[in-house]
Amino acid sequence: MRVFVTGATGWIGSATVDELLATGHQVTGLARSDESAAALERKGASALRGDLDDLDALKRGATGSDAVVYLANKHDFGPESDRAERAAVEAILGELVGTAKPFALANGLSGLVRGRAVVETDASPEVGPHADRGGSENLALDHVERGVRSMIVRFAPSVHGVGDWGFVKFVADAARRRGVSGYLGDGSTQWSAVHRSDAARLIRLGLERAPAGVRLHAVAEESVSTREIAEAVGRALGLPVSSIATAEADEHFGFIGGFYGLDMYASSARTRELLDWTPTGPTLIEDILSGAYGVAE
Repeated sequence: MRVFVTGATGWIGSATVDELLATGHQVTGLARSDESAAALERKGASALRGDLDDLDALKRGATGSDAVVYLANKHDFGPESDRAERAAVEAILGELVGTAKPFALANGLSGLVRGRAVVETDASPEVGPHADRGGSENLALDHVERGVRSMIVRFAPSVHGVGDWGFVKFVADAARRRGVSGYLGDGSTQWSAVHRSDAARLIRLGLERAPAGVRLHAVAEESVSTREIAEAVGRALGLPVSSIATAEADEHFGFIGGFYGLDMYASSARTRELLDWTPTGPTLIEDILSGAYGVAE
């Protein structure tokens, strides 16, 4: 397949490009800069210059492909990012109507359900242009009846590996900055995790095999407690480990404090059965202890 990838040089996107190329697919990645374009071309992919605000570029990428993977995000967690995602996804979907082309849209697990693991049949409550991420998950699924093979790929809060710049990196950075590796309260908050290579393989399998309208969970470990994460970070960095009061979360962790106290965990049982996907990468704790987020000097 010829696959158009937004976010193609990002943390998950770059691994996805590698996975697609390694399995014989052709890739065009959206590139915001000459540097990003050159990085894609060195891998053997093509580059399409543009960004999420360049709707014409997004339309060209979708029209010229057999499949689209949407992994880009402005990461400002605000209305501007939500509006941009809504407009970008609408532009791409408009080009895919009636084609039966696969469209894989990235989303997270936050805010879906409380008190249990999220499962693939749990619908997102975010609907409409003013919702979180512009309601893009439901927008994509609404286009199934319009002839788009839409699928949602929900990622664990930790997509880990060497070079990770996500949530666990911020936890490790806070530990170095404060001189103690912390967890909130009793540390029982649960996060799911998946290695970056396994997430990339899941996306590729989804494009190749998933039927229209499914939600796929990129989850290798259903639940890892934040206390386990903190203890592994402390061991790797040679720092003490301590509980942090919830009222001090922002002071200790920075912006990540608001997420560190949230349960974000999910099952991937249906995904594994549907796609015959078996994660093989290191666990989150193995990555932390092996030095993926720094080691004690």
